[in-house]
Amino acid sequence: MPRVRPLLVASASLLVAAPLTAQNNRYSLTGSDVAIYNLAGTARLEGGTGSAVVVEMTRQGADGGRLEVQTGSISGRETLRVIYPSDRIVYPALGRHSQSQLRVRDDGTFSGNDGGRGRDVRISGDGGGLEASADLRVLVPAGQRITVYLAAGRVSASNVNGRIRIDASSADVETTATKGSLGIDVGSGNVKVTGAEGELDVDTGSGDVALSDVHAGEVGIDTGSGEVNATTLGARTLKIDTGSGNVTLSGVAAEDANIETGSGDIRLDVDQTLRSFHGETGSGDVTLRAPASLSAALDIETSSGEIESDFDVAVTRREEDHLVGRIGAGAGRISVDTGSGSVRLLRK
Repeated sequence: MPRVRPLLVASASLLVAAPLTAQNNRYSLTGSDVAIYNLAGTARLEGGTGSAVVVEMTRQGADGGRLEVQTGSISGRETLRVIYPSDRIVYPALGRHSQSQLRVRDDGTFSGNDGGRGRDVRISGDGGGLEASADLRVLVPAGQRITVYLAAGRVSASNVNGRIRIDASSADVETTATKGSLGIDVGSGNVKVTGAEGELDVDTGSGDVALSDVHAGEVGIDTGSGEVNATTLGARTLKIDTGSGNVTLSGVAAEDANIETGSGDIRLDVDQTLRSFHGETGSGDVTLRAPASLSAALDIETSSGEIESDFDVAVTRREEDHLVGRIGAGAGRISVDTGSGSVRLLRK
């Protein structure tokens, strides 16, 4: 089930402006840690210059002119908050018959772990309510720490170097050519990461995750329901956990890989850097493709399925559904557990 996030709440003292379709505003935020909060719309992060985070906002929708922006320090972070003067918001891009029920604090901030504080706000793709949203272009200087909170819409980041975190309720996220740490937390939506250098952590309640040309010390992927696909992935440690969905990884250079899925196939293509691999699926096949130089101790178990190997295996113990042994000198470790499915060790 997609996780819900709180939305923004209106301030009673707002001045009501005439409705308009689009209106531009520009804001500058200084400080080592910046947070941006918006209910509906798009957020586009780009590499900036200077020492300040610059936010260019375009109001959208028939009631866009009624949106207000508040800035200031909250809990040690400089913030920009888009305030919506209603607890019933219409954002057509969400899609007809789609909606989320969220909560927001009195200061206009929200997150996924607010303990239920704030008032309920509904955002829907159609129906009655305030038809308004805000599209943000965010220019991020190098080395900046920044978090973007978005309830519904879309987030992108390109050529940004810093400590980046994206927290969204219902939104697709796409990043390109980022450096530094990158954290993405999405209740419902697809995530695509291309050309990332630095630590990477992706958490999505429901949605597919696609990675390419990623180089990091640690990579962590957690999705409740969705497929994980990656090409050209380098990491010291790789951890992937999905409740339901296939995991397909090719061109992987990782010392330690831990991949688990409640239901789905696991396909992993690695180079000679692999030191340990643990693969586990409740229902699905597990396929490991590795160089001829592979050396590892084996512990493979499948309740229903075959165990196949292109490599010569020195068997220590063999039962109907369990194999213990080693390939080569047994320098590394490979453990596989599947409730229903076959296990294949293939030589490249």
